[in-house]
Amino acid sequence: MLLRRLDIASSAEAEQVLRDIGVDVAGIASMAPKMTLLNVKIPGVEARAANVLKQDMLSIGGDAAVARGTVACSVPETDVLLMGTEKQLQRALEKFKKQPFGIKEIASHLELLLSALRRNDFMLRCRKGELALSERTHIMGILNVTPDSFSDGGDYIDPGKALERACRMVDEGADIIDVGGESTRPGAKVVPLDEELRRIIPVIERIAKNIKVPLSVDTCKAEVAKKAIDAGADIINDISGLHFDDKMASVAAKAACPVVVMHIKGRPSDMQKNPEYKSLMGEVIVYLRDSMDIALDAGVDPESIIVDPGIGFGKSFEDNLSILRNLEELKVLGRPVLVGASRKSFVGHLLGEAKVEDRLEGSLAASMFSAANGAHILRVHDIKETKKAVTVTDAIAASG
Repeated sequence: MLLRRLDIASSAEAEQVLRDIGVDVAGIASMAPKMTLLNVKIPGVEARAANVLKQDMLSIGGDAAVARGTVACSVPETDVLLMGTEKQLQRALEKFKKQPFGIKEIASHLELLLSALRRNDFMLRCRKGELALSERTHIMGILNVTPDSFSDGGDYIDPGKALERACRMVDEGADIIDVGGESTRPGAKVVPLDEELRRIIPVIERIAKNIKVPLSVDTCKAEVAKKAIDAGADIINDISGLHFDDKMASVAAKAACPVVVMHIKGRPSDMQKNPEYKSLMGEVIVYLRDSMDIALDAGVDPESIIVDPGIGFGKSFEDNLSILRNLEELKVLGRPVLVGASRKSFVGHLLGEAKVEDRLEGSLAASMFSAANGAHILRVHDIKETKKAVTVTDAIAASG
């Protein structure tokens, strides 16, 4: 007799295990939430409220971790870690809604979190069609029309060469082409508006007329985004997460186009000067949630927002690895996730390779780990190789 320990990471996996056994539909609906364990951290909870949370969790068979001294209220506040199954947290939620001391507000945030964790049906709609992001991992190909980008700077400034490269990328499997006219490498200086427009508008116009996949414009300037959309771009990719230009969100809203909001600490010119975090994933998530709020307040369709944790943008070597390791935490935002780890310096550091062109294998490893842990879109330089690798990764994830 062979006994197995099953590692069940989601409700979807739990439901499949139950279907394989032959459980009826009603039983699956009842049992699947009991099979997925969740740990939910709540920061800065008043001691008396934390005690109520712990008692409510214990009463439904779960638990809650609090700081020493919380029971006696000898500490003013504590972080709280709720521990239980999805079913238990749902039951606890109903209890929290009736409690005092600000717990009702905690309940509202928990309800949103549980709803977001169940979400896995993302469809990105743009002028050139729909991308079913939940069906497979999609590839965004990088096309820099800059003289100084860290990887392919100067290669595709000419619109003709840019079009040739874009067509080759599509043939190799790119689902989106991301065109950028301003380098955002560490230490890069701001490019004047007129110069950025001069670089990218002719390229976008030429490519948009000749390829069928959506075009993304990589910019943090609202005027550049507007003119790029008019020239044929379908998506706005803003490294500042709508924080650098307060008109960017309204441009996206008026264009009714998808928008990628990325986390960055500082600006490209200074972002790598000893970036520090008290709570890395917590701060990234708060920043991205703020970006989402900016977009929503401007009228952007919530279904059009994509989030990007910003690998290499105001992150230390260890920060980059930690974000990739904990990528699934971004699920709490309830939006599809884009990851751009291709040829980044942390890959070169790990491989002992100074040249960006020697980082292919490391880039593929980082991208595949991301795909297996929740990334819906991979922003990469090496399209053909990434397409082959992610096809296998997706097949493994979907097996059974």
